[in-house]
Amino acid sequence: MAQNKQIRVLLLNDMEKLEKTLFRVEQGFELQFRLGPTLQGKAVAVYTNYPSPGDSFNRHKFRALEWHNPTGREDDSDKYCKLDLQMAGSFQYYFGYGTDHQRGGGCIVVDPILRVGADDHILPLDCITIQTYLAKCLGPFDEWEDRLRVAKESGYNMIHFTPLQTLGLSRSCYSLADQLQVNPDFSRPGQKCTWEDVGKLVDKMKKDWNMLCITDVVYNHTASNSKWITKHPECGYNLVNSPHLKPAWVLDRALWHLTCDVENGVYEAKGLPALITGDAHKNVIKKILLDDIYPKLKLWEFFQLDVDKAVQQFRALLTQGVNKKTTLSNPKVHLKILQDPEYKRLGCTVNMDIALETFVPHSDEPSSVEECCTFLEKRLKELNEEKRRLVSYHQEQAVNCVLANVTYERLADHGPKLGPITRRHPLVTRYFTFPFKATTLEVEEEMMHQPDKACYFMAHNGWVMGDDPLRNFAEPGSDVYLRRELICWGDSVKLRYGEKPEDCPYLWEHMKKYTEITAKYFCGMRLDNCHSTPLHVAEYMLDCARTLCPDLYLVAELFTGSEELDNIFVNRLGISSLIREAMSAYNSHEEGRLVYRFGGDPVGSFVQPHLRPLVPSIAHAMFMDVTHDNECPIQLRSAYDSLPSSAVVSMACCATGSTRGYDELVPHQISVVSEERFYPKWNDDADPSNAGVVNLQSGIIAGKQAVNKLHQELASSGFLQVYVDQVDEDIVAVTRHSPNTHQSVVTVSRTAFRDPKKFQYRSDVPPMCIPGKIEEVVLEARIVERKPFSYKKDPKTINGMPEYTVEISEHIQLKDSKIVKHTVGTSKGHVQEIEFKNLTPGSVIAFRVSLDPDAQKAVGLLRSHLIQFSPHFKSGSVSNDSAADALKLPLALIALKLTLAELSLLLYRCDAEEQEDGGGCYNIPNWTPLKYAGLQGLVSVMADIRPKNDLGHPFCDNLRNGDWMIDYISGRLISRGGTLAEVGKWFQAMFVYLKQLPRYLIPCYFDAILVGAYTTFLDQAWSQMSSFVQNGSTFVKHLALGSVQLCGIGKVPKLPPLSPSLTDVPYRINNITKEKEQCCASLAAGLPHFSSGIFRCWGRDTFIALRGLLLLTGRFLDARNIILAFAGTLRHGLIPNLIGEGVHARYNCRDAVWWWLQCVQDYCKIVPNGTDILTCPVSRMYPTDDSPPKPAGLMDQPLHDVIQEAMQRHVEGIQFRERNAGFQIDMNMRDEGFNVSAGVDLETGFVFGGNRFNCGTWMDKMGESEKARNKGIPATPRDGSAVEIVGLSKSAVHWLAELHKKKMFPYQGVTVLRNGNHEMLSYESWDQKIQENFEKLFYVSGDPNDPIEKHPNLVHKHGIYKDSYGASSPWCDYQLRPNFTIAMVVAPELFTPQKAMTALEMAEKKLLGPLGMKTLDPDDMVYCGVYDNSLDNDNYNVAKGFNYHQGPEWLWPIGYFLRAKLHFSKIIGQETYDKTVFLVKNVLSRHYLHLERSPWKGLPELTNENGQYCSFSCETQAWSISSVLEVLYDL
Repeated sequence: MAQNKQIRVLLLNDMEKLEKTLFRVEQGFELQFRLGPTLQGKAVAVYTNYPSPGDSFNRHKFRALEWHNPTGREDDSDKYCKLDLQMAGSFQYYFGYGTDHQRGGGCIVVDPILRVGADDHILPLDCITIQTYLAKCLGPFDEWEDRLRVAKESGYNMIHFTPLQTLGLSRSCYSLADQLQVNPDFSRPGQKCTWEDVGKLVDKMKKDWNMLCITDVVYNHTASNSKWITKHPECGYNLVNSPHLKPAWVLDRALWHLTCDVENGVYEAKGLPALITGDAHKNVIKKILLDDIYPKLKLWEFFQLDVDKAVQQFRALLTQGVNKKTTLSNPKVHLKILQDPEYKRLGCTVNMDIALETFVPHSDEPSSVEECCTFLEKRLKELNEEKRRLVSYHQEQAVNCVLANVTYERLADHGPKLGPITRRHPLVTRYFTFPFKATTLEVEEEMMHQPDKACYFMAHNGWVMGDDPLRNFAEPGSDVYLRRELICWGDSVKLRYGEKPEDCPYLWEHMKKYTEITAKYFCGMRLDNCHSTPLHVAEYMLDCARTLCPDLYLVAELFTGSEELDNIFVNRLGISSLIREAMSAYNSHEEGRLVYRFGGDPVGSFVQPHLRPLVPSIAHAMFMDVTHDNECPIQLRSAYDSLPSSAVVSMACCATGSTRGYDELVPHQISVVSEERFYPKWNDDADPSNAGVVNLQSGIIAGKQAVNKLHQELASSGFLQVYVDQVDEDIVAVTRHSPNTHQSVVTVSRTAFRDPKKFQYRSDVPPMCIPGKIEEVVLEARIVERKPFSYKKDPKTINGMPEYTVEISEHIQLKDSKIVKHTVGTSKGHVQEIEFKNLTPGSVIAFRVSLDPDAQKAVGLLRSHLIQFSPHFKSGSVSNDSAADALKLPLALIALKLTLAELSLLLYRCDAEEQEDGGGCYNIPNWTPLKYAGLQGLVSVMADIRPKNDLGHPFCDNLRNGDWMIDYISGRLISRGGTLAEVGKWFQAMFVYLKQLPRYLIPCYFDAILVGAYTTFLDQAWSQMSSFVQNGSTFVKHLALGSVQLCGIGKVPKLPPLSPSLTDVPYRINNITKEKEQCCASLAAGLPHFSSGIFRCWGRDTFIALRGLLLLTGRFLDARNIILAFAGTLRHGLIPNLIGEGVHARYNCRDAVWWWLQCVQDYCKIVPNGTDILTCPVSRMYPTDDSPPKPAGLMDQPLHDVIQEAMQRHVEGIQFRERNAGFQIDMNMRDEGFNVSAGVDLETGFVFGGNRFNCGTWMDKMGESEKARNKGIPATPRDGSAVEIVGLSKSAVHWLAELHKKKMFPYQGVTVLRNGNHEMLSYESWDQKIQENFEKLFYVSGDPNDPIEKHPNLVHKHGIYKDSYGASSPWCDYQLRPNFTIAMVVAPELFTPQKAMTALEMAEKKLLGPLGMKTLDPDDMVYCGVYDNSLDNDNYNVAKGFNYHQGPEWLWPIGYFLRAKLHFSKIIGQETYDKTVFLVKNVLSRHYLHLERSPWKGLPELTNENGQYCSFSCETQAWSISSVLEVLYDL
């Protein structure tokens, strides 16, 4: 994989359908699909219609993508399938599993690559500056070049032509009479203009002028006078193929006749003259419509039935005895009117079967039949009345729409003011064509039912305000035409495609040819009326276009009113740019906001990794100062605003543009319908008084040329970052910044939304501060008046206002500026303050700004040192021959010397750990302290900030405001000495450069330094670990970092010293005593609560976590040292719970010694020559139970002797009282709780112990609340034989028996006292005893007659294993908890596979949570899943967190549950195993998600019920991470 290849990752989640989400990518990108948490473990298939290499695109042809698994492991976290995107367009994907192939999906839009010039160089989309031309205003073709040259000289690089085809009678640019022919207006006599001529000109412009051309395609309608529509009326919505329009057609004809009557003076007597002048006339129109027109039309009859006819039919059926039923076959089906498909008056019907079932006569008597007919007649009249009311509702809306139309067209100041009602300017625009001579309405209605005539009554097109753009308003089900809601284009017929080409073959073929002509000669299209174009039609046509022009540039303007709906069109059609308009801004502040909205990253943005998530985006913008079909800005704002608003637009990091006439200051809208004049031509020597020519002195052309050039330079040179500053209510400053060179261009525009001649602008312009050194004034320009010219509309040419021009200077020094008064530099030289003297409304000034020389040099040197992390930094780098000594070696070489313990300090360490060394985590003012003092604390925060470029975050504020955080990082490491100090000096040297940069750049370069260093250190950590980690998935690697996170060395050693005779123990010099001391790494139980002091190291936690965190990761020496250190503290045959460096140990847990033995066994099996540990010397701190602590080396024993002592002491029985028993060691425990006991039942072989006042297993919550009276009472004493201890002891004795057979363990067994005699109990016999008794005594069969079951009345879950055997409270034995799964993993031979699976299924059903296992059956009466240790109330079961192990979901047991499931499902069979693998992957995916999102980069101790966050839990816990890592190892 190329290091710089851009890769985007799309995470798939079940039922996530993203058709309304836009994902934009560039050609050359690789797109990876990965499985989200809801899909991991499932056999997911991903399908796409992106073609295979070498194939052409077929929208309907999907293929399955191949999965890649880099690690080859079962773990799904890194599995992906990919697309190498080398083709422009829109491509769909969907995914599924099993029989459901469409569980989710979406679209990917790939941008086209545009090429221009003789050398075919790339024109980036953000470089585009486009100008729209109304094609009909270009005149004869041989004059086009002179007129188009205006765009070239004005600095545009793309032209948008309105359609070049033959126009309809209305002369609207968008009403085309023939889509296949060039407009004959462009030809001269004897000199016909052809498509080939157009193509040659377009090609010349591309090669010689460096300009591309696009044109419109209009798929929605054709001109009413199109000859082909007359020959093929099926291509429109006519009254034959769309009879549902008949009522609307009748109304439309009635309104036409009303027009004729008003023009003829018929209604003058009623107060309605032809000239409408006010509301009184509107009220008369309303009265006429409601009182005269509608009652005569009786439009409701089209939706009603003939009651007499229906009753007569019903009577006949009853008399004939047809279908008599006493009950309805479907009670939910009611009688309703069935619409007549031909829409004849009173032509509707009802379902007679339903009528016969609804109205059933009591007998065959005629009176009964008549009674039913009467009931039916009544019901039918009611139904007819409902239809009448509905049509009346539509009619009221139609009246409102007619009146609104009259208001706009005849009364409104912003409307066309059409004047009197005439046939040329009717009351309302006609909705339908009527190519016959008008007669009476009655005669015309008869024609409606004559197919040879009705087929020519075709619906016009238009648009509907607020309508659903995905609905075709001319199809059945829409009442738009009847309600007169269509804003109609009376010159165009709406086209009726149907659903597929077969539905209207001629139309599809005709429009396909039209599309192919366009794609052949133009590089792009503007899809006119996009939001009303049927999507399936546009898809088909654009597929045809892309076959001819693969990199088709597709532009559209959408009016959906919703970004989500916009995205549907962009996704389905592959729209490259959406047209946006600056004229939509109501003030300069909004105009500036649009610049920021439509493109670019914030200035000072972070460097993003080449592999990162694919995130939703907004559509690429074509930001226009004005579009060709909108009102003139001069009329709405002022002529003076043309230049500054253009400058604001041109600074947007997207495509920009304008329409011809804007730059010449044409003071009116150039109508796409009525304008027939031609554009002026270019002439360098033009006189302002000559309306037919323009040059750089015309309007704002000189200014537009300058800002267009600047726009193109900024986009092509990588000025990708944008900052918009609203200086005051009229002044907008826009900065474009290059993240590679750190050069900026700052444009200051003083807008003039109000005419300066009529509005008094403030004279005092606020000064501006510009960071850096101003190299030059790129341009300064302002609109000025020139006399004696004034505007007069020319009859032949579209002329602008000659009285205005632009005064402009380009590339001048600051001292020569006429707009800037003077500048003041700050003491550091990083900022220049600008004072203005002549920034009048209508002015623009643009500064080119560089970093000051020292900062420029520093950034170049800094980038040269960052190249070691990414080639991205080569651009703008400066070679460094005099680098500080600390920087002469790559960081990776320094990192090679770091140990994992040093990496723990470098990367992690929570606040409590750091405080032990006299430090602490860095605190961000106004926010929060970092989670870690090491790099992870910073990286976790930056990982959230970076993707969103959240430069306003308090973290970034802190970096910009001072060097405190920077100095903290280097200072903390330098103070440690050794290799860590070398790393600290490397940071310090890098930060020397960083501190010389402008403060706004510090966050992004700080991030680059930190990320580069961080990834280097992670690689170094993994390089010191096992092949399981090195070759593992990302999930495995990140879990393995838990070993570094939780296993470290503090200021004070946490472990007792090992035997001096061990030669490979790590040592250091104590800073205070200056003496040599051992420094073995210790495991913290969890962060932040169990990280320091006496509470860091726990025997139980250490040995539950040791296999996963140390053995599987390959940290064998650290594992050995911890095993031997704890062995040295053996006392009473037990391993301590809290070790307290040995001298403060508490021996109050029964299980730690068995977990320790399990780890010794694991060490022997996993580590090469692992059994050597059995002969390693152990320095006994307590040679006897009562001896004081002894120094290391005084009494050494081989480890196998210590193991034997632990085993022997258990069979002898352990009874003692804790030393210093009482308040000083446990402020909550009752006196009896300090009595510790443990032993072995020689009949069953089970280890037992404890009493009801102490808790010797991991479920060790002691009651603390006096208010609730649970103080001193264990919530879960689990006395007797706890199931996991029995399993662990079985594992130990079985292993020792096997070792003895191999002569690797010198002891055959233990000595027991039986009947006063000492006897040998071999490990083999002990093993057999447990085997024989375990399932017999622990399995809950549910058989009430089972003779072994002592308490059948306590059984409430069958097919499970007891949590304990022989508890002092017998009901505790029968509680469903997850502990039996531990025994299943360490001693699977104890379980019958089928019984084991049944129990595991019950655990899955009742205990399995999102991240952890419920610690108690939710059906248990004391279950409570929410742990709140601060709550002190009178509730015995929850006060002071009494329910710690009575429901909350602990993570570490889930590892044992999953491992047990994997083991036994494999025995049961492949199908069961496959299902289990899915479950395991699915569960682990949630851990992966948590791990990725957690700022602690760990897995918590526990969650509340259903995975809810628990604030009292450790955020990262050793055994949680370990147990999940062990599952992945097994998987």
